[in-house]
Amino acid sequence: SEIYADDPFSGGEPGEFDMPSGLDGLIDDMPAAADLLDVTDDAPVIRLINGVIAEAVRSGASDIHIEPYEQALLIRMRVDGVLHEALRLNSRITPLLVSRIKVMARLDIAEKRVPQDGRIPLALGGKTLDVRVSTLPSRAGERVVLRILDKDQAGLSLTDLGMDAHTLEAFNQALAEPNGVILVTGPTGSGKTTSLYAGLSVLNDASRNILTVEDPVEYAIDGVGQTQVNTKVGMTFAAGLRAILRQDPDVVMVGEIRDVETAQIAVQAALTGHLVLSTVHTNDAAGAVTRLRDMGIEPFLLASTLRLIVAQRLVRRLCPDCRRPEPADKATAKLAGIKEGKTIWRAAGCAHCNQTGYQGRVGIYETIRVTDAVRRLIAEEAGEEAITTEALGKKASLSGRARALVLEGVTTVEESVRVTRQSVEDPD
Repeated sequence: SEIYADDPFSGGEPGEFDMPSGLDGLIDDMPAAADLLDVTDDAPVIRLINGVIAEAVRSGASDIHIEPYEQALLIRMRVDGVLHEALRLNSRITPLLVSRIKVMARLDIAEKRVPQDGRIPLALGGKTLDVRVSTLPSRAGERVVLRILDKDQAGLSLTDLGMDAHTLEAFNQALAEPNGVILVTGPTGSGKTTSLYAGLSVLNDASRNILTVEDPVEYAIDGVGQTQVNTKVGMTFAAGLRAILRQDPDVVMVGEIRDVETAQIAVQAALTGHLVLSTVHTNDAAGAVTRLRDMGIEPFLLASTLRLIVAQRLVRRLCPDCRRPEPADKATAKLAGIKEGKTIWRAAGCAHCNQTGYQGRVGIYETIRVTDAVRRLIAEEAGEEAITTEALGKKASLSGRARALVLEGVTTVEESVRVTRQSVEDPD
């Protein structure tokens, strides 16, 4: 059954709808724009947004972008980290579509001057979804981004994430520590929060009090006390962290260490016997040490509290149905850091992968286990290169693991370079 605009959309309870896969016919189903603006029957708009969401879920999209321009309304989807155009419609449809989304998300449909945030709980094809809605006023109308969160992702284990054996062992050993700081680094959209949730699942038993402060809470986890940042009322990461430390926690997860105050409280929490999991935005694992040092955390405190730093990226996996091999030419070999003539694989595109050449993503990890030797380097304020050399040894860096996936035919040279050279400052 479809969700209709006049339905009593009970907060927290997912509405259910079924849509055929694909967007074929959605445009034909829309009346002429001039007529659409006058009719009282909003069923075509309902079918449009339901169909777009259903197609996004079918294709594994993480985000839907609804972008109004003077000449057209553009709908794009982010699949495997890359935006693709899905639909181009008459721009006059924009206010109807945006209003429908606002109704579903329980937002003020009359307020078009300021950004609004909301959520739409949905059930589709046996999946329970949480769709986060963000609106933003623009010159041609309100832009809307829908972030699709599959609640099943909250139950993923570290093994499910596809971590290499070294990273998996190091992560489990760090989680077994009674106290300390575990950091996951990477740009937006690299799966940091998913890794933290997977770590919490290892610890989530009746013997521990696990509390989190997040912005926002992406997935609800039974057995874990989750608090959401709300800067409007003064609930920052630092304020939330201070508060949960008075709740007798054993394990604390901080969604992100953004400022010196949060960093100081997190380190102090680790010193007083808590296990702290968090994320920072750095290009590699050793960069996390520099970032915290630059925030003003004393090197000896970092040395005594850090247990593990994992840098991660997600690379698109080649479609097995259409990938094609070829020898690497001189330029490609130089770019990838491999020998000329080595067999590499190219993305071709077929019906199975929506002509993209890729299907799904796989994680690559760079792991620094804070051993006594690494601890000494951190305390002595050694540079990132020295820390990386000591910590990794013969183990692969991010670029090394990406190169291995290229040679295994898992991904392409272009994808490897795109992801490993992605700055943490890049928007995602």
